Amino acid sequence: MLIPEYENYQEGKKHGRKAFPFDIYPCTIPQDFQMVPIHWHEDMEIVYVKKGSGIISVNLTDYEVYAGSFVVILPGQLHSIATKNLNRMEYENIIFSTDLLQSKLFDISETEYLMPFFAGNIPIPVHFYKGVPQYEEIVSLLDNCDKLGTEKPEGSELLIKAHLLTIIFLLINKCRLSVSRIIKPKNLDRMKTALKYIELHYNEKITIDEIAKETGCAPSYFMKIFKKNLGVPFIEYLNDYRLIMGARLLTETSKSIMEISYLIGFDNLSYFNRCFKKKYNMSPGKFRK
Repeated sequence: MLIPEYENYQEGKKHGRKAFPFDIYPCTIPQDFQMVPIHWHEDMEIVYVKKGSGIISVNLTDYEVYAGSFVVILPGQLHSIATKNLNRMEYENIIFSTDLLQSKLFDISETEYLMPFFAGNIPIPVHFYKGVPQYEEIVSLLDNCDKLGTEKPEGSELLIKAHLLTIIFLLINKCRLSVSRIIKPKNLDRMKTALKYIELHYNEKITIDEIAKETGCAPSYFMKIFKKNLGVPFIEYLNDYRLIMGARLLTETSKSIMEISYLIGFDNLSYFNRCFKKKYNMSPGKFRK
């Protein structure tokens, strides 16, 4: 990757200390970045909205979120974060490795609950807000985790771990959905493969044939399912992702616009300028100012 991107966790970014892989950090859209493109990682994440409103997509389903609501994202689930109608949204990311809670002994809590839960085999709601069962209890635990992470009293790690386990207990025991099986979006694994490949290689030349081969399907079929699941053609999505990376480089580095254009995969400066202006309604130079 060209620049550190917090959303690319599957590439090996670690959260918190090595001995305690848990972290909470605040984000603001569009102040910190315009949006978080669709991605996935192996950690569990809870996005807790503090102010404003926005749209969080989880496994290709959009949820309208607002102050006080939160979204539960299990390991491996595709997700993205964006504002609604260009509004400002402040939120906290609560992220932790599943290893933090899992036991090496493989007792019943591990085999009957934690492993199926993290694998997505226990159906739970995604979006929580006032009025949803257990909302108040879980929000209280999240707020306390935030306080413990800030004040860091001795032994805070013990209570944070206890709170996380309590949250999972509430999700499994009190919020579990009554469905016989979990229906995953069609071709979800292919989309995950394609999106991960884009995150790793967006600054290179990527052809339809190449990306289709990565997903194990014919080019024509890949183009069809990509547009059906993501809502836009592959090339349009790829260019949009590149422009998001370009916007970050414009604000976070002093590299020239021409250099940034090439770094994010555009081999023509004029084309980059046209695409950028179409997306952000201003030139790269004005955006940087």
